[in-house]
Amino acid sequence: PEPKSDAQPTEPPMRPTNDVLFRKIIVTPFDIALFPFIKQSFSSSFDFCKDSEKRNPSENLGQVLFGERISSSPYKENKSIKWASRWDYILDSMSHTNIQWLSIMNSFVIILFLSGMVAIIILRTLHRDIIRYNEMSSSEDAQEDFGWKLLHGDVFRPPRNRMLLSVFLGQGTQVLIMTFITLLLACLGFLSPSNRGALMTCAVVLWVLLGTPAGYVSARMYKTLKGVKWKTNFLLTALLCPGVVFADLFFMNVILWVEGSSAAISFGTLIGILAMWCGISVPLTFVGAYFGAKKKQFRVPVCTNQIPRHIPRQSFFTKPPFGIMIGGILPFGCVFIQLFLILNSIWSHQMYFMFGFLFLVFIILLITCSEAAVLLCYFYLCAEDYHWWWRAFFTSSFTAVYLLIYTVHYFFAKLQITGTASAILYFGYTMVMVLIFFLFTGTVGFFSCFWFIIKIYSVVKVD
Repeated sequence: PEPKSDAQPTEPPMRPTNDVLFRKIIVTPFDIALFPFIKQSFSSSFDFCKDSEKRNPSENLGQVLFGERISSSPYKENKSIKWASRWDYILDSMSHTNIQWLSIMNSFVIILFLSGMVAIIILRTLHRDIIRYNEMSSSEDAQEDFGWKLLHGDVFRPPRNRMLLSVFLGQGTQVLIMTFITLLLACLGFLSPSNRGALMTCAVVLWVLLGTPAGYVSARMYKTLKGVKWKTNFLLTALLCPGVVFADLFFMNVILWVEGSSAAISFGTLIGILAMWCGISVPLTFVGAYFGAKKKQFRVPVCTNQIPRHIPRQSFFTKPPFGIMIGGILPFGCVFIQLFLILNSIWSHQMYFMFGFLFLVFIILLITCSEAAVLLCYFYLCAEDYHWWWRAFFTSSFTAVYLLIYTVHYFFAKLQITGTASAILYFGYTMVMVLIFFLFTGTVGFFSCFWFIIKIYSVVKVD
């Protein structure tokens, strides 16, 4: 129609019908490739013919936590595509496979570097020190001791805040086992990407069932650190970190309820999660804490002196902040490409199904955290600083700080989120991911250093 002049009154535009909306859609080759995934949303928005006999599939816990709602598609399946090849067309259309191999090669280079450094320390420097210390027989020679052997009377002195450290180690063990089993099942094909939320459901169920290892490790390590309040230790292990996660989810949902967002978790689902936590996880944690408290403490090869040894003045490179920041860079360098792809999968609606790469990178991450923590722990001991407990934990867990910085960069550089509710949702789930990363990486680094120190002091003759 001809445009009207400014003097003539205009009627308010009518709301376009579905036909008008269809004519305004621009279809790209990328949309055609992803048509099986977007047709479901179109079917709920437009007047397609629905199959009255087909029922909607049930939703799992992971889909509910992510705020997803599913409905049956009005289209028929393509019977010519084999079930084992259903993801091949996505793999062929994505360039992530080459990037994955480059990431794996980069991670292997980092592992070879750290392994070479650890091998030099253990096979040459440390072996030479042990031989020299054991050959000293006279008292005059004993006065010439230096380095890490001088700390045999203080290296196992309990640190400050031993209660909190043991709680972190128990929760880190629980998260580590949960993550390993979940990724292993996904790598073996038991958690199909077509079942949205299956990965989250498996992780939550495993976390609930793994309360016993958390209580056992926490109680036994607390007993090793000369702690006596094992009931308080049990309560903190069962309630501290899970309580932080639950409070984070509840706060997010309060905001989403106020905003009227469809991503909000229903109140009944929150009550169900709370019931699983208090009714299953807490009793299992108590069982583990009971047996851990009854078990003997971890055996250490040397006794602890009554008077603490004076720590000499440390240089800038042997002070805790420098070593902790350096120790977190290499593990983060192994996982940042996988982190980018995972964030794209969660927030940019891209498919992620290469769990074999993810599981391999997870193993590489564990090895890198262990070697970096052991390497820096040896440098601390050579500088005659025996406060290694918390440093061993923070050296590898500082990777979570770099993860947090990267997620903030991803939010401002890659996403276009302006709503308050969406921003709260992003940073709420990010803080849960950072906390999980902090716990299991710190646990891996700590127990690697703990085993390393027990080994080196068990082969040295101490009067």
